[in-house]
Amino acid sequence: MKNTYDFVFVGSGINSLCCAALLAKAGHSVCVLERNDYLGGCIKTAEITEEGFRHDVLSGWHPLFVTSPSYRALGADLARHGLVYLNTEKPTAVATPAGESLVLSTSREQNIAVLNALGDGDGDRYARTMTEMERDADLTFSLLSNEILSLATLRLLWREWRARGSAGLSLYAGEAMASSRDWLDQYFRSDLAKSLLAPWILHTGLGPEANFSGAMSRVITFSLESAGMPVVKGGSENLVRAFRGLIEEYGGELHVNSDVKRIVVEHRRAQGVECLHGEPGNAQSRQSCKIEARNAVICNVTPQQLYLSLLEPDWVPEAVREQAKNFRFGNACMQIHLALDRLPQWRDPQLDDVAMVHLSGGLDAVSLAVSQAGCGLLPAEPTIVVAQPTVLDPSRAPAGKAILWIQLQELPSIIRGDAAGQIEAPGDGQWTQQIAERYADRIVARISEHVPGLAGSIRRRVVLSPKDLESINGNLVGGDPYSGHCGMQQFFLWRPLKALKNHQTPVRNLYHIGASTHPGPGLAGNSGYMVARGLLS
Repeated sequence: MKNTYDFVFVGSGINSLCCAALLAKAGHSVCVLERNDYLGGCIKTAEITEEGFRHDVLSGWHPLFVTSPSYRALGADLARHGLVYLNTEKPTAVATPAGESLVLSTSREQNIAVLNALGDGDGDRYARTMTEMERDADLTFSLLSNEILSLATLRLLWREWRARGSAGLSLYAGEAMASSRDWLDQYFRSDLAKSLLAPWILHTGLGPEANFSGAMSRVITFSLESAGMPVVKGGSENLVRAFRGLIEEYGGELHVNSDVKRIVVEHRRAQGVECLHGEPGNAQSRQSCKIEARNAVICNVTPQQLYLSLLEPDWVPEAVREQAKNFRFGNACMQIHLALDRLPQWRDPQLDDVAMVHLSGGLDAVSLAVSQAGCGLLPAEPTIVVAQPTVLDPSRAPAGKAILWIQLQELPSIIRGDAAGQIEAPGDGQWTQQIAERYADRIVARISEHVPGLAGSIRRRVVLSPKDLESINGNLVGGDPYSGHCGMQQFFLWRPLKALKNHQTPVRNLYHIGASTHPGPGLAGNSGYMVARGLLS
């Protein structure tokens, strides 16, 4: 490791990798420091069940990345370094407790026909939504890939005002503020159609009743139809490997087991970082080092880490410190990974080759589970995300065998009780492995109602509780997979903090990126792209 670079990164998540690759390709020296023993943040592939079964331990699906400006800029380079995406025409589906199921495909014509058969005009209204999304795509996606307080956004809004007028822009903003329930109830008559689309709002860190959740529901639906559900061949770590190859091709460096302890500031300007480098737990291998940054330090961390730990109090205004203390995290998440003796066979065979199936009782069930989690309860019937990576990529498991990637996004960080009355809350409210396993039993039993013989085909199960997720990645505070509540009070202009502008900080040449910053979570790399573009301009 050298002593000086143009840019030094704290954390190696997707936003750091995108930003570092863009800067390195432009001729700058970059250094990415990661405290874990692997690169990638929430991108991690490992044989956590049995040898030969390759699980994406945290994130695993990339529709947002393949449609991002970072991928447009770097996709060809990443392909040169071995990145291969596999995709499907059946990205998602729902299976209900009543035994009904419905598939969303990448064919608009097929979706229109299927939805019209379910509810009078549902398909036509779905088509209207997609047409409106195409009409508004430049405005919607520009707001999600540009700094909000910037000349580019002002020019965008001016152009849209000239085209739409004040009334048109007001209509756009008003519709964007609607909830997912508002949108689903207005556009769809069929409960099954609502059940298909309602669970997806959970993947944005929101619930169906939240302001702005309607707009995000439409964005997700549009992305699924247009981009499918791509996965990286061989496991998502191959995306990280491609980024590493690209960054190193242009002279950049990436280092694991490098725990940044302090950002060095002089005259209110970030000069570099101090870190401990070497294997954790091996005192003899741990070395303290100072790394200088000629141009900037870029941190992919939570606001608490940045403003209450990495920066000394003298460099942080009191308003920023107070807002960082009050930065709110959302509901927790749990992962269940299964190694199976065979590919799952669903009661409804049309689900056998769907990438991601939600088990859901519908819109009301999603709202209820979100509310129960918000009250500290283990939901009685949570939305279950059942993803089937081996349907797209058989190389993830030995021949004839399979894996399942199961996610629960409506869980409390602190347990106060069980809505089903079956699991006793711990006295301190903390997740234990015993509670996680008991809750996983409930989940697998529900999946087995739709996949006969599932229990008998499980070779091994690994359950990762919210506590486990935070131990893997310190940005997932309380097991929140989105590194911060995504409600409007903590989004757009106000993400991460109301006292700050865009990705800037109170310290010159210090930038803040990652899921805790605008435009929030998701494997798109947009905050890293924004900062790189700003620095290069």
